Amino acid sequence: MDAGPRKVVVVAFDGVRFLDVVGPLEVFTVANEQGDHYMARVATPGGDDVVTTTGNRLGADVALEALTVDDIDTLLVAGSPNWRLLLAPDLVAEVARLAVTARRTVSVCTGTFALAGAGLLDGKRAATHWRHAAALRRLFPTVDVEDNALFVRDGSTFTAAGIAAGIDLALALVEDDLGADVARAVAKILVVFLQRPGGQSQFSAWTTAPAVPNEPLRRVLDAVALDPAGDHSLGTMARRANFSVRHLSRLFEEQVGMTAGRYVERVRLEAARAMLEGGDEGVAVVAKRTGFGSAESLRRAFVREVGVSPGAYRSRFRTTGITGDRPDDVWPETLHRIPVSPPA
Repeated sequence: MDAGPRKVVVVAFDGVRFLDVVGPLEVFTVANEQGDHYMARVATPGGDDVVTTTGNRLGADVALEALTVDDIDTLLVAGSPNWRLLLAPDLVAEVARLAVTARRTVSVCTGTFALAGAGLLDGKRAATHWRHAAALRRLFPTVDVEDNALFVRDGSTFTAAGIAAGIDLALALVEDDLGADVARAVAKILVVFLQRPGGQSQFSAWTTAPAVPNEPLRRVLDAVALDPAGDHSLGTMARRANFSVRHLSRLFEEQVGMTAGRYVERVRLEAARAMLEGGDEGVAVVAKRTGFGSAESLRRAFVREVGVSPGAYRSRFRTTGITGDRPDDVWPETLHRIPVSPPA
């Protein structure tokens, strides 16, 4: 849109996830500080204030029913921990009505259920929070649910995993409107990474580590995650847990499902990926700060685990990846994700 404000309507309701609403709103507000003109409003059923998941009241700018198709460029439906709220017939009907002429329709977290209920996702790919992906797939079998992605674009429909991923998606929308440079400036002001592309996993090596029953082992895992560059040799970790090296090795295999060395490398590789995605430090600096020691050691780990060099990996993350309609635009066959699984 070249003339007039970009009209964003965020749909909220009783039980809405607070950050699903205010996270994207803050992104659009900071974009305005960079010279653009988003006019973002919160619409609720009846125009009433709503109570969010935090217990705080959220004021409405307009009644959802009073909106006309001329009032909307971007329709964004926020989510809730209770996805059933998103299938309220009146809410779904309003989403279906307003989406007809909206330039793009967006959902955050379980807002995807409202879009699916309105028939807007039939035959399309969509993301939602990993906890609710199975329910979405069961209720709407015609939707291609990508339960691991941060966000997904399919044509003019955008869906996000929710909560913090709503900020990632809002930055992607800014990039779609104004380009990567503006989106990067907004991300910098908000002190968040621009480079968490939609195809990136919702999970990390730390969050996917099993909830081990052994408390000393849990402390060992946490110590690695909190300081990847620290001394995490097998002997040091064994002393930290007050275990023998043999006993610690056996616990890693039994309770973590991998060797201690493998776990340490995975955490360090994840930390290096985050630095490469979100900063401009040289590869040697990244290697030192993440415990690989040398650029060559980091390069070997990247080529082995990710399929490309650190420099090639970084080049993939100069944008949010929103301009590509297919996941392969973000994750080509030569760039594969480290396998992870949802937390138990």
